[in-house]
Amino acid sequence: MGHRAELLVGAKRCLVEKGYARTTSRDIVAASGTNLASIGYHYGSKEALLNEALISAFQDIGEELAATLVNDVEPGAAPIERFEMIWTRIIEQFTTHRQLYRASFEVFAQSDRAPEVRAALATGMQQGRQGLAYLFRALSETGADDDPGTAQAVGSFYQALLTGLMVQWMVDPDHSPDGARITRALRIIAAWHFPPSGRDATSDPVSGLPGQPGPRRHPRDGARPLG
Repeated sequence: MGHRAELLVGAKRCLVEKGYARTTSRDIVAASGTNLASIGYHYGSKEALLNEALISAFQDIGEELAATLVNDVEPGAAPIERFEMIWTRIIEQFTTHRQLYRASFEVFAQSDRAPEVRAALATGMQQGRQGLAYLFRALSETGADDDPGTAQAVGSFYQALLTGLMVQWMVDPDHSPDGARITRALRIIAAWHFPPSGRDATSDPVSGLPGQPGPRRHPRDGARPLG
């Protein structure tokens, strides 16, 4: 393994052990067994190295997730079951890779002050959108969708959901949703906005299952039936 690869491995280790802001060049050198001059020669700066290490680490996480889902998702599972399984596994990663996710927020905080950090982050986010779109689509019954516009739109939606979930789990894990609750919410939202033919969108199914209407309830009072 050359110095460039060794630096990347060492930087990933430092992100986990120290975080983004607290990692120094000497920390990376110690973790990689290289020297200070190697950082400038191969990456230009410590920040550029850490940015690439963070993006690479999330690519590793994505590959790990995809491999896990291939083994965990039953071939005959319905698309909604696969949706729930994906989010269940993603949420598990919030705990397994907590320090890396925390480091990503440190990078977000610096992006306004450092154009090079913002550029690296934008590249990583675009790759993440594409990866998420493919992951969810490839595990559906219809396979991957090659349309770039669709992938961009869907990937952006999943990325927004992922980032919001990440914040909730970092700040308040005891009250954050799991895969089952996210899936139930999807069913309810779909029923609100796309009611089956012949039904009013206001007839909210308490079970969250479209086509199985429950008692209508007051929107400000989840317990009092209406009509």
